[in-house]
Amino acid sequence: MNGTTDMMEFTLGRIPEIHFGAGRSRSIAGDAAALCEAGKPVVLVADGPLVALGLAAPVVEALEQAGAGVATFDGVDGEPKQAQLEAATDFVRSNGAGLVICLGGGSAMDIGKVAATVARTGRSPADFAMDGDSLPKDPLPKICLPTTAGTGSELSSTNIFTSNAGKKNWVWGPETKPDLVILDPELTVTLPSHLTAWTGMDAFAHALESCTNARRHAANDVYAHRALGLIAGALETAVREPDNVAARGDMLLGSAYAGIAIDNCSTGMAHNISHAIAALGPVHHGLATGLGLEVVLGWQVEADDGAFAEAATAIGLPRDGAALVDWYSDFITRCGVERKLPEALSPYGAADLAMEMKAPDTQYMRQIVTRTVSDADIDRFAAAMMAMA
Repeated sequence: MNGTTDMMEFTLGRIPEIHFGAGRSRSIAGDAAALCEAGKPVVLVADGPLVALGLAAPVVEALEQAGAGVATFDGVDGEPKQAQLEAATDFVRSNGAGLVICLGGGSAMDIGKVAATVARTGRSPADFAMDGDSLPKDPLPKICLPTTAGTGSELSSTNIFTSNAGKKNWVWGPETKPDLVILDPELTVTLPSHLTAWTGMDAFAHALESCTNARRHAANDVYAHRALGLIAGALETAVREPDNVAARGDMLLGSAYAGIAIDNCSTGMAHNISHAIAALGPVHHGLATGLGLEVVLGWQVEADDGAFAEAATAIGLPRDGAALVDWYSDFITRCGVERKLPEALSPYGAADLAMEMKAPDTQYMRQIVTRTVSDADIDRFAAAMMAMA
């Protein structure tokens, strides 16, 4: 055998069955029938605004026309909260669901997946968060239909919510992964331009951090690098031409591949920032992550060990990590992103954010970076971030 083989040990987690195609969601009834226990209803966990706009109606109608009983939980709005997660779990239980379908953005994915996973236990989903109890091995079957291209939650075993104490928590485990993922770009065309940009930045950060942190490996780079190329090539078009189904499809695939990538190799400092700032006040995760990536990227590239250079080639740049820095800043500008945080964060300063960035629950995202992150680095990043508040 010629050449050398990278003998680094690695693990690739289970990837759920994926069906991709424009209009593929219209076949949901057959998918549901194959997974749902006969005679039991389907529970649809959906973003409230989607339901209010009638965008969930075609899915419900397709299921009902095929003879399925459908109960819809629409109490998902904004970033996932513990109260929403508990309410969804109670709803799944009280309806005796045989299948949970998650429709919407990352919040609907995370809430629906966890509710389906723990519903049979009779316990609070918070009992299974962080270092809590092990997840049950008999979750309800679940299908994910994402309507945004950002979180990749439909392919991830990490499910994030804000606790009643205002802290970011997560329920983690392969048991939370869906049985089937349906990627239909037609479901994403109604997403407003600013949300298309923000969620797209989140997906880009997932891909870049997963292939440049200390846990990266060559097998996972296949997904991360492909995600980088798709997102770099499609996000601006998706923002400017919302009905462009081809661009929406590339974004949906890019987000999914990035979701696979972080499921295997996790994230980094941009996510340390976005998780920390969410503890101060309400902010869209994609916006916070995308701006956080711009804040730390130049500093990270200064100590590039070759991973950022490889990432640069994945988006069509020269093999030079430094080329990523200016490109990324120009990229988010071209996508119409305003470098401004919500007014709700204005009462807080850099010291407040730095304290949250140094908190125990965000340390693994700090420690996974290949360059040592000092407290002085944290203070500087926090100051740059809060200058946008």
